[in-house]
Amino acid sequence: MLWVCIFALSGSFSLFSQGQFKALVYTSPDYYHDVVIPTAISEFKKMAAKHFFEMEWTQQASRFNGDELKDYAVIVFLHANGGSLDNEQMKSLKQFVRQGGGFVGIHATSVTQEQDEWFQKLVGRVFIGHPEKQTAVINVIDKNFPACMHLPDHWLWTDEWYDFGEALTDSMHVLLTVDESTYNAINGMGDFHPVSWYQEYDGGRSFYTAMGHLEIHYSDARFLDHIYGGIYWAATGKGILMNTSEDF
Repeated sequence: MLWVCIFALSGSFSLFSQGQFKALVYTSPDYYHDVVIPTAISEFKKMAAKHFFEMEWTQQASRFNGDELKDYAVIVFLHANGGSLDNEQMKSLKQFVRQGGGFVGIHATSVTQEQDEWFQKLVGRVFIGHPEKQTAVINVIDKNFPACMHLPDHWLWTDEWYDFGEALTDSMHVLLTVDESTYNAINGMGDFHPVSWYQEYDGGRSFYTAMGHLEIHYSDARFLDHIYGGIYWAATGKGILMNTSEDF
């Protein structure tokens, strides 16, 4: 009971999750995604406790300065994108990545049209549109990456399926694709439609997943493990299995 009281009074989560690395979760959602944030942050706190890492959450872009960011191993943009940062804040993010920091982008982070070109490349692709929310089949391309080790070869999932422009770097490794024959893609991307990938970029590490539009997604254990696998790799650079022939 005493520990519960201390937590309630302090508002601090790191009390329970000291450990392997420290993550900053940044949210700056638009009208379409603000309802997601309370559930997502609540589940991320549980994730941090389960996996023994420290997590802090902020909606303040002012946190993006060199003095503060140096304390973190990974920054998670949850329905936030580069347009919410001013020039100095973007410089601090660039410095963080160039010094070996990790970056994770979730869903609306790729809505970066007419934003900083460096940030667009950090995410990997730029969102160009989507049809209505639908059920579709996800194909798992790479089970050697921590975000995908737990997934079946094919995964039935309901989401808002983003279409993207071309890859902006040569270092991207696609993890998941969505099968456009299993939903009404309208415009779509054709036979190869990536929805999650990772890369080493400008000295740091970047992971992105296009899934996660709906509030209910953040109560799904499989999806949360997908996100944690990306966070873990981005923070540490560890976890990728080298034996690509291993049968999962």
